Formats: sequence, structure tokens, C-alpha cells
Amino acid sequence: MAEASVLLRRCERVSKCRVKEARLKLFPKKFHNKPFPTETRWERFKTTLHFLWGDHAYLRLGFTNAFWVDDKLLRTNQPWPFQLGQWKRKGVKTVINLRGGFGSFYYLEKYACEKLGLKMENFGLTSRSLPTREEILAAKDLFDRIEYPALVHCKSGADRAGIMSVLYCHLHLGQPIEEARQQLSFKYLHMKAGATGVLDYLFEVYLRDVAPKGISFLDWVQSPDYDPVKIKSEFHATWWGNLLTEKLFKRE
Repeated sequence: MAEASVLLRRCERVSKCRVKEARLKLFPKKFHNKPFPTETRWERFKTTLHFLWGDHAYLRLGFTNAFWVDDKLLRTNQPWPFQLGQWKRKGVKTVINLRGGFGSFYYLEKYACEKLGLKMENFGLTSRSLPTREEILAAKDLFDRIEYPALVHCKSGADRAGIMSVLYCHLHLGQPIEEARQQLSFKYLHMKAGATGVLDYLFEVYLRDVAPKGISFLDWVQSPDYDPVKIKSEFHATWWGNLLTEKLFKRE
């Protein structure tokens, strides 16, 4: 019950952030919080059509932005059901969804995971806000308990998949933050100059202000000094970076 309550609050937080961001746009995206049925072939066909156009899935038919972080964790963009089948055949046992529990993508993914026998973990994050203390600790717990190999994804495989990979490398593999934060780079199509650069800024603040004092990242996160809201307020994206992430690529 406790895990379900935490998941519900996390999904509500992700949904509210998306709605707030949409209202700031001239032509806001319509959000569908109603379930997309997948019980019959016709229902799956209609849900797939929405996924194809509404989620821009046509762009991901031949492009997965897939990289193995190590031999246990694979990071990708939003997979199609047939791509999940391909990853299953390559050994993947767990799928970590960072997008929350709304939209046609979620119901198709849930259906595919159930059919393929993959364990689906929902861990909603946003790319414009920093993870809370509870979310970072929950990520550590997730990495410690899931069955590997695992696939972690957001929509583009760049920002949320990036910070989750940083946390995996540091909290699970023991890599220094300086090394782990390389998971947030243009190699994975992450845009540091735009609003999504706030994710990089979190680790910049730690390395600049906290690490020299000999305080570990996890100890800092668990202390009263960790204030993600304050850190975000100090970050300023460039105009051209925002043009790329918010207008051209329209990152989620």
C-alpha cells in the first residue's frame, strides 16, 4: 500500500508539471488522463494510432537512442511493443518507465510487458525539475531490488533516462559523480543549454559547493541542506537552448 501511495503521488506530480508546462504554450498539448483500452485488437489498434501520432512514435520506429550503461542496464527512448520483444530476446527482464502512468504509450507498454512476461516498474520523473530527496532514495532502492538486465526509458531517452543513469552509475555502481554525470551529454541528445540543463546544474552545485567539504552525494541529499526547489531557482537556461528544447524538439 505504501509503494502504491508513493507511485500515485509521483504520477500526480508528473501530470501536474506537464499540464502547467502546457498552459504556458501558445498551442498547448491536449493531455489524455483517461485509460486507453487494450483488451481487443480494435482497441489496441486505436490506441496504437494515438501512440503513433499523439506521442510522435513514428519518429522512434527505427531510432531507439539505445545505449548500454553497463552489462546490466540499458537506456532507450520510448519503446514500441515490438521493440520490447526484441529487447526481451536479448535478455532484458525489467522495464523502468520514467514517464508516469498516463497516455497511450503507458497502456501499450503495460500490455506488451504483461504479454512478454517483463516486469514493469513505473517511476515517474520530470525533466524540468530536480528529483526530491524521496525520489533519489527510492531510485537507490529500485536499483537494489529489480531483476537485471533492465531497460530504463523516458520519451526521448535523453534527459530523464540520463539523470536516472547518473543515479544508477553513482548509487549502484559506485562511480564518482564526476564520472557518472557523463550520462547527461549530447551523445544521448541531452540539451544542457535549455531548461533540461537544470539536471546538469544539480551535479555542478554538488561538485562546486559540497564535494570539496568531503560530504558524499547521498549524505548531502539526506541532509536539510539539499533543497531542489532552491537549486532550480538559481538555474538559468540560455534563450537558444530553450528554443531547442521547448520549441523545436518540444521535450517532454
